[in-house]
Amino acid sequence: MAKRAKGLIVLQTINGQSQSPPPTTGIGLDDATGRKNMYQLAQLRWIAVVGQIATILIVHFGFGIHLPLGTMFLLLGCLTAFNAVSLLRTKIFHEVSNGELFFALLVDVGILTAQLYLSGGATNPFTFLYLLQVTLGAMLLQAWSTWTMVAIAASCFGGLAFFGKPLALPLDHDRGLYSPYIQGMLICFVLNAALLVIFITRIGRNLRARDSHLADLRQRAAEEEHIVRIGLLASGAAHELGTPLATLAVILGDWRHMEPFTKDPELLLEINEMQNQLLRCKAIVSNTLLSAGEARGEFSVKTTICKFLNDLVEEWRATRPVYAFSYTNEFSQDLLMVSDLALKQMVYNVLDNALDASPRWIQLKASCDAETLTLAVADEGPGFAPAMLAHLGKPFQSSKGRAGGGLGLFLVLNVARTLGGNVTACNRPEGGALVTISLPLAAIIIEETTVYVG
Repeated sequence: MAKRAKGLIVLQTINGQSQSPPPTTGIGLDDATGRKNMYQLAQLRWIAVVGQIATILIVHFGFGIHLPLGTMFLLLGCLTAFNAVSLLRTKIFHEVSNGELFFALLVDVGILTAQLYLSGGATNPFTFLYLLQVTLGAMLLQAWSTWTMVAIAASCFGGLAFFGKPLALPLDHDRGLYSPYIQGMLICFVLNAALLVIFITRIGRNLRARDSHLADLRQRAAEEEHIVRIGLLASGAAHELGTPLATLAVILGDWRHMEPFTKDPELLLEINEMQNQLLRCKAIVSNTLLSAGEARGEFSVKTTICKFLNDLVEEWRATRPVYAFSYTNEFSQDLLMVSDLALKQMVYNVLDNALDASPRWIQLKASCDAETLTLAVADEGPGFAPAMLAHLGKPFQSSKGRAGGGLGLFLVLNVARTLGGNVTACNRPEGGALVTISLPLAAIIIEETTVYVG
């Protein structure tokens, strides 16, 4: 049997390493923005095609100015086909480079130049549409591409001035809006303005979404750096605590055999309790050092989800003074999984917080569907304050009033997020709080495949 663990991430933040799962998609932030910009450019091109058709028909039939309709509509057909291919390309391939955007704008400039050449050259009032292409290039392209677009647009305009044939239009500019040329300029201005507003608004929305995503990534990096600092502090504290705990263990061992304690059963019971608590402290220190990578060994072990949860609950109940603890496991089919200390400590933190708020009763309910492991911890305490729910998972957000408190849910949220899951919290209608941990099974289960050797 060949066994493959499917992606459990063992957190190693205590020794200065924070490992995060690889992105679930190969689309980078810049690539996603480029794809959206190409899509917006294609949408804008549809508007331009419809506008050109309407303008050509109005000029030819409304103003009686003869235009080569066959050739001009053939160019519009080529532009329509190119736009359809561009849209299809954005659906199949997600990455869009600066070169592809540059080429798309070059096609637009080429078609516009050909249309202007067929309809008056440089004397056509719609030559101002070159400014639209240059503006789009300034927003979408890199600096070298933008200046290249400026040079190409200027060259095209110069070529129209040299080789274009003016239309037979009357020189009646003094008539104002009654002049066909002034009317054409007005239509060109309105078209330019409308297209720029539509496009810039959509591009601005894309840029705001990108900036928001970048802000989230920076916040996550800052939180992970904070975890690293906490881990380094915990590792140092564990080293320092090792010596006094060993000394206390020796002293308590000596006391057990001294006559004043052996003759007093109550004192002997208290010594036993002190030794048990001391062993718990030593176990916490050892686990901290194990997480820091010191004397770690093979600490990620294979088990099953039900066994992991049952052992976790048994160990937690044996070391905590909980009065009533309700544990429900609703698994219909047990699965092999990889267990790690970080996963166990995450559940411990939630249970410990619930115990602090509700010493009389706590409930842990475990369930599973085809893709997600869900752990729900409920209590009968006062619940979460609205401010805490609004800033769930932020460090130093605590209702216990202790200096330096509020790190439990912060660490829980980061462990769950590293595994690809999430943590939610709410107040129960009947009173108390409910914290739900959702973890993808793909991050913790072991997939078994049988290898046949022929």
